[in-house]
Amino acid sequence: MPEDDVLLRARERAAELGCPAVLPGVGAVLQALAAALGARSVVEIGTGTGVASLWLLRGMPEDGVLTTIDVEVEHQRAAKDAFAEAGIRATRTRTIPGRASDVLPRLTDGAYDLVLVGADRHSYPEYVEQALRLLRPGGIVAVDGALVGDRVADPARRDEITTIVREVGRSLRADDRVLPALIPSGDGLLLGVRR
Repeated sequence: MPEDDVLLRARERAAELGCPAVLPGVGAVLQALAAALGARSVVEIGTGTGVASLWLLRGMPEDGVLTTIDVEVEHQRAAKDAFAEAGIRATRTRTIPGRASDVLPRLTDGAYDLVLVGADRHSYPEYVEQALRLLRPGGIVAVDGALVGDRVADPARRDEITTIVREVGRSLRADDRVLPALIPSGDGLLLGVRR
């Protein structure tokens, strides 16, 4: 799915600021998931410059609210510019600056339809566990970058990030609370549907 000018400019700002952005294929999947869920309450861990946020908001109903967390205030400023450029009402987004490990415990259990984990791969295990707590039954945790540049599938690759992401996949497959799936779009999107 081709990206429009608003998404392309948000992607350019991400490159300028040196922050990652979901690939278009992952964005399209996120938009479809948000639409299929009728997601009214979504959490995004890692705002970046708003690329994933825009995809999610486009799939959410008009009364849906995206809560997005990032430690970098400059990134969130760029995301707010993208939201304004896209004509998204300020009441549809709640940007929270800070470390996700500090913010997530303050969010309400079982109140969210979708949680996107897309920042700080070292903290993916903690973030996924927090996400499962936040999800309502039928809600989805989505973990971006689940293939780590195709390294996860190679058993000889044992670098720290690959090992962490591989373990997150194993833990979701072993968790009776979720139905897991891996979508090989972009750099991989690992999903866990909360039972």
